[in-house]
Amino acid sequence: MAEIDTAAREQVATAAWASRVAARRLALLSRADKDAALHAMADALEAAAPAVVAANAEDLAHGRDGGMPGGLLDRLALDEQRVAAVAAALRDIAGLPDPVGEVVRGSTLANGLQIRQVRVPMGVVGMVYEARPNVTVDAAGLGLKSGNAVILRGGSAAESTNRALVDVMRKALEGQGIPADAVQLLEGGRDAVRALLTARGLVDLIIPRGGAGLIQTVVTESTVPVIETGVGNVHVYVDAAADLDKALAIAVNAKTHRPSVCNAAESLLVHEGVAQDFLPKVLAELSGAGVVLHTDETSGSAAEAAGIAHTEATDEDWGTEYLALEMAVRVVPDLDAALEHIREHGSGHTEAIVTEDRAAARRFTAEVDAAAVMVNASTRFTDGGEFGFGAEIGISTQKLHARGPMALPELTTTKWIVEGDGQVRV
Repeated sequence: MAEIDTAAREQVATAAWASRVAARRLALLSRADKDAALHAMADALEAAAPAVVAANAEDLAHGRDGGMPGGLLDRLALDEQRVAAVAAALRDIAGLPDPVGEVVRGSTLANGLQIRQVRVPMGVVGMVYEARPNVTVDAAGLGLKSGNAVILRGGSAAESTNRALVDVMRKALEGQGIPADAVQLLEGGRDAVRALLTARGLVDLIIPRGGAGLIQTVVTESTVPVIETGVGNVHVYVDAAADLDKALAIAVNAKTHRPSVCNAAESLLVHEGVAQDFLPKVLAELSGAGVVLHTDETSGSAAEAAGIAHTEATDEDWGTEYLALEMAVRVVPDLDAALEHIREHGSGHTEAIVTEDRAAARRFTAEVDAAAVMVNASTRFTDGGEFGFGAEIGISTQKLHARGPMALPELTTTKWIVEGDGQVRV
């Protein structure tokens, strides 16, 4: 690995030290203080919406000129309605319980010692993410509520937007008497990112959020602990015992509601027992919504018979996170084959089964290895807001303390507090 530029190391060290100072203040704030700051940030963002949208227009223009795909442009885009939505997410966070100080467990020992495990902030959290301006606001809000200072490294495609958002939030924090360095934007090139990833002892946690390449780079190069958020090669399996009306609505929603996000379905698996009835309907609806279909032999024959455009699926299609209006479709002989397909190609994010057979549903939920498993529901519900957590900082596909949508509790660690009355160990 090439040596990191000295200026980049110094830049990150300076930012991280300022974040550590801010984090010490944040850890002592009351819930009332944090909630007031969150509301102030939300109000400031709404007031600054025209300026934020103007900055975003610059980024969108650069993205279009550079040939950015439509799905990524959608993730990047902000209008006044979306700015209002991210402001509302901050207010939602303010309404959530404060995790800091929560007693996870505790007891009184036979010798009279009182012990309790209490949630405390991580300290300084670094976020490395792509062209998702909403992540800038969500991470700042969740960091504040959980008592953490955040260093944000968004993608260069959202440079103007992120700068505008962070400037507004920092001024709002200062207006509440909270250090502006509780939220910092890290700018600079690849060396700045590498310096952040290797700032062990200054930064307590790194959370990457983006495509497979970004996540793999962070996991591979970071010496700071990482919570790995994963890509979403998500499946909907329509079982032999499915209610086909429910299956149609779920499959179409899971793919088309917002195809550019990680909980959108990328593959549709259909039991051969219902394929003849179900495929003509679902392929027609998906195609009518503009979805490019990549089919196996059986589903391709159904598409041909219905006059629906399609292409033959390749091995690569089964493992692809399209993040666009594209979907792979396969007919499977039974539940075992569906489970095997998901084991081979799934990314551990979200998987769904549509069935009225409770035994099949129990097998699916027990045997599928994913952060979220849906029964008769769209995969689009794997989301911190939809789960009632408020905004999320990411969706973890690893198996450590954080798995699935990560919100406030996942941004804390714990400490043990032991109170005695002069006890000594004998």
